[in-house]
Amino acid sequence: MHDELTTFRTPLGWCAMLGRGHQLRALTFGHRNADGALAALEGKIVAGARCSAWNRSLAQRLVAALEGEPDLFTDVDVDLTHLTPFSRKVTAACRRIPWGETRTYGELAATAGRPAAARAVGRVMSQNRTPLVVPCHRVIGSTGRLVGFSAPQGIALKRRLLMLESAALVGC
Repeated sequence: MHDELTTFRTPLGWCAMLGRGHQLRALTFGHRNADGALAALEGKIVAGARCSAWNRSLAQRLVAALEGEPDLFTDVDVDLTHLTPFSRKVTAACRRIPWGETRTYGELAATAGRPAAARAVGRVMSQNRTPLVVPCHRVIGSTGRLVGFSAPQGIALKRRLLMLESAALVGC
């Protein structure tokens, strides 16, 4: 089975997805054009991937979510093989954050069994290969401030996503 790569336009810019079978391996969004989205995945895990219209239904769902249609994507199978056991726990906890709500890095650390590991949670979130499906934009600082978002446009895009979900923001 080969990796498949697809690009599509969303209300918040171009997206690229990499998948194998029914499993999402990587996702990027918020780019000015399809080439920018593809470049964001280059050098990571796309070597040998073939371009296709992989998982059109997921692409449609992502577009709808970026238009404000709630979707938790809990049914999407995400490749976690590259993660440590702690990172998998953090990722699972992040995927359980409801649409329109936020959690702090410390809260995710506690949920993952390591309450003092907020910085480690930040590292896990910064290396998230599947944003939106693993909604790292819903993770905020302990004071309620928006911190850390490695997608294009950084914190501005994080704020836009949270506003789209009508999450309560503090100190923005």
